[in-house]
Amino acid sequence: MTIDKNHVVTIHYTLNAVEENGEKTFIEKTEAENPFSFLYGAGLMLPKFEDQLMGLSSGDQRSFTVTPEEGYGEKADNASVQLPVDMFAESGMPPVGAMLPLQDPEGNQVNAIVLEVSPEAVTVDLNHPMAGKTLHFDIEVVSTRPATEEELAHGHAHGADGQGQH
Repeated sequence: MTIDKNHVVTIHYTLNAVEENGEKTFIEKTEAENPFSFLYGAGLMLPKFEDQLMGLSSGDQRSFTVTPEEGYGEKADNASVQLPVDMFAESGMPPVGAMLPLQDPEGNQVNAIVLEVSPEAVTVDLNHPMAGKTLHFDIEVVSTRPATEEELAHGHAHGADGQGQH
């Protein structure tokens, strides 16, 4: 069976950032006992990523690169904001480098990286952590299957076998 829209795709992958000099810097990879499953065509993955998987079958392997323009965009210089320290009265002040889950006025989830902590404010970077990075993927397709009606209704995969919980 080949990967197609509304399939649950399960893969193993290794993700590296490609530096300007061509060197690769490791970011993450799946573990043998914990592959990554997602609903293909649901808009949850980068379009270029999904384009590279279209038509592949179980056991197929592929390596490909996603440029910043095809991925998470270039890093915006004006994407830092200062948050008032009273936002952290209950949770405590975050350390520099911490990722903070925030919500924008439209209700969208945004992850911000703490750049600086002062007595007056916490300065965060609102760029996606992968913004400005050229990404290199090495993938192996573990399996593909049509999504269940429940998965389609929920808009996401429930695991390789459709039995995952959420």
